[in-house]
Amino acid sequence: LSNHIISNLYDYVTGVEVGLGSNGRKNRGGHQMENLVESYLKKARVEYYKEMYLTEIEQKWNIDLSAISAEGTSTKRWDFVVKTPSSIYVIETNFYTSGGSKLNETARSYKMIAEEASQIPKFKFVWVTDGGGWTSARRNLEETFDVLETMYNITDMENGVFSSLFC
Repeated sequence: LSNHIISNLYDYVTGVEVGLGSNGRKNRGGHQMENLVESYLKKARVEYYKEMYLTEIEQKWNIDLSAISAEGTSTKRWDFVVKTPSSIYVIETNFYTSGGSKLNETARSYKMIAEEASQIPKFKFVWVTDGGGWTSARRNLEETFDVLETMYNITDMENGVFSSLFC
């Protein structure tokens, strides 16, 4: 403090000055993307639920989702669930500002979920993703795009995709 190396005592005490605040910012983009998607769900005026587990969906609407839960052995929480008279839509959202192995693994995982979900009647998997990080992982993203009809980005939402998808 006496040498003025630390410019803000509050930031130092809370850990920001020494690098401890990075984890607090870790998923800020993801939360912002969730908030953005939620705003477009509200504009589309659909019935939706936030952060719903696979088992809750099965119980609420009496649907068998064992095809995507490894026969009930894994638990999955969806960012959003939209219920329409004809289908149940589960939505995952994310935003990547930079590349890395996480994107490739996410794309592979969601490709598998898309393939499994396609076997369940009246059940749709929706993925909303965006960000410059996909530039380096575009091949994996394209592979998922080839099997997932309901994959969207921010521009798609701006153009009203939810209003047409959920009607």
